[in-house]
Amino acid sequence: MGGVSSPVAAPLPAADRPDTARALRDALLEAEFTADGLLDLLGAPAYAALARSETVPALRATRGDTPLETLVRLFLLQQPVPREHATAVLPLAACLEDGWLRETGGDEVAAAVDVRPYGGPDGEDWFIVSDLGCAVGGAGGIGSHAQGVVLGVGGASTTLAGITVRTPVASALDLGTGSGIQALHAARHATRVTATDLNPRALHITALTLALSGVPAADLCEGSLYEPVGEATYDLIVSNPPFVISPGARLTYRDGGMGGDDLCRSLVQGAGEHLNEGGYAQFLANWQHVEGEEWTERLRSWVPRGCDAWIVQREVQDITQYAELWLRDAGDHRTDPAQYAARYDAWLDEFEARRVTAVGFGWITLRKSAAAEPSIVVEEWPHPVEQPLGETVRAHFERVDWLRTHDDAALLEASFTLAGEVVQEQVGLPGAEDPEHVVLRQGRGMRRATKVDTIGAGFAGVCDGSLSAGRILDAIAQLVGEEQVLLRDRTPAQIRTLIEQGFITPAGHGG
Repeated sequence: MGGVSSPVAAPLPAADRPDTARALRDALLEAEFTADGLLDLLGAPAYAALARSETVPALRATRGDTPLETLVRLFLLQQPVPREHATAVLPLAACLEDGWLRETGGDEVAAAVDVRPYGGPDGEDWFIVSDLGCAVGGAGGIGSHAQGVVLGVGGASTTLAGITVRTPVASALDLGTGSGIQALHAARHATRVTATDLNPRALHITALTLALSGVPAADLCEGSLYEPVGEATYDLIVSNPPFVISPGARLTYRDGGMGGDDLCRSLVQGAGEHLNEGGYAQFLANWQHVEGEEWTERLRSWVPRGCDAWIVQREVQDITQYAELWLRDAGDHRTDPAQYAARYDAWLDEFEARRVTAVGFGWITLRKSAAAEPSIVVEEWPHPVEQPLGETVRAHFERVDWLRTHDDAALLEASFTLAGEVVQEQVGLPGAEDPEHVVLRQGRGMRRATKVDTIGAGFAGVCDGSLSAGRILDAIAQLVGEEQVLLRDRTPAQIRTLIEQGFITPAGHGG
């Protein structure tokens, strides 16, 4: 798309000095440079503004010279601080020698990288390292166009971390690790973590993130897709890949360098042969909506043999919205108008050539299964959900297993329990004797809503695990004056839907 060549990114701190990383971590914790400490110091509005890449409120809140204010200005706001202030809070000589800080001339020092507190799911105090000005992706344009720039925590990162199944595993692979956020989460429940990236700078920063967060080092492998790990297999694969569908690989952190959505397709299709039996692969992805093609069928074709799949489309943007989003992400809206227009044009040319009308974004979860007939669920759910969803994802596949081993006769013999925080809504005209339809709505997890008839609503309402489905239906038939055999015959399909969507659960099963 033209333009000048990218500058070279700044030098990084040494990644092979564990003593310095440990001493720096201790100093940060001593000064309460943590997610909770920042919230207390800055207040909620300024803290939230940081997540939008807005620094003015935090600058106003850190005008003093306390240790915490010094660290915020140094590592989060990238402001030089007086040497004496840094000496009071940090192991300054080691930080300068190993490249965490640099001298700016005069009597001040500055940070070489962004270091951002990040609270783990069980209250862990972690730190995410990224390139200066790039701690938050997508908010107002990235802070650097240097070659191989590495971003920190963005919304996509936290989304993937939240949907990942967190059962204990022997091995986990973070493919396209970036600044190491997914590897950091995986270290909590995986004996061995492997992190890969095409960008060697990202692997270096991942090593810094893990060391500064006080977790074990990962196996770091450079290369594209599954090439760096050969034929190795894993219990968990996660990836927040460079999924942006763009005309050319301009920015390493986001542009996959393959045509259209081929990178995401290759990632998903290749997962099957790298998963152990029962293992999960979980990805964020973009996919094309192509003229004359069902997007659901496109995604079904990606699922590798031997895998169950649950694919959720969370958002769809038309091609103009999509191009504008990623032009802003790169800061192109602040460049020369003619250059912006040329880049916008190139994006639309690319979509037109591929007959793309829109782009979908969502989650793809695979589970390696020995089932003769895999379960592939592709759905659209753009509504709010309750993170973390890892347990919801695990429970979905557990219900899939249950359903395929129970025919209708076995289903009627089983008993069920109603999921927690499910409410019933009746929809109809005011004053009408009977509702037009009944909606069951979940208060947790996916927060689904589903229409049921009065039989389905009555059935769900008495599911407490004490009676079999067949006995409940017999009682309902007697109440409504319907033949028991007919009701037993026509209701299992509705019960299966309630199980699939997590409104009721086989007694004795979680989720």
